[in-house]
Amino acid sequence: MARDSDTTLDGRARAAWTAYRRLRERIDAEIARDLERDSGLSMPDYEVLAALDELESPDACIRVRGLAAELGWAHSRLSRQLGRMEQRGLIAREPCERDGRGDDVLLTGEGRALFESATPAHRESVHERFTGLLSADQLDTLIAIERALGGAG
Repeated sequence: MARDSDTTLDGRARAAWTAYRRLRERIDAEIARDLERDSGLSMPDYEVLAALDELESPDACIRVRGLAAELGWAHSRLSRQLGRMEQRGLIAREPCERDGRGDDVLLTGEGRALFESATPAHRESVHERFTGLLSADQLDTLIAIERALGGAG
């Protein structure tokens, strides 16, 4: 099958793609390692806790389906993650009271406390390994790139 020359990766495009992949993998691994070391949380733990923490009231809950959409995760991945977190007492799942279908996910007091204690060190790690290494213009460029690619998925 012939390739369209507009879709092949030329030297610059290939170098940019490789640089992006390497950078993403290295920074993600370093920040995840810091988070685990400092708090005992995995990055998926933290992402779930952060999404639940963003709900407006302390006892607010969200449907599993809504949380999966919020995180951009497959339902099966989220279900496994929630099971691990529920066993550790970080979240609770309860039958949805609104319509009786599916489960609501809520942050437990223990989960909230662990998230709040982990957040300062996590933010420092992100700053040390990523945002603090870039100028304001570079950060703006990165935001613009994300917006440009946002519709591509």
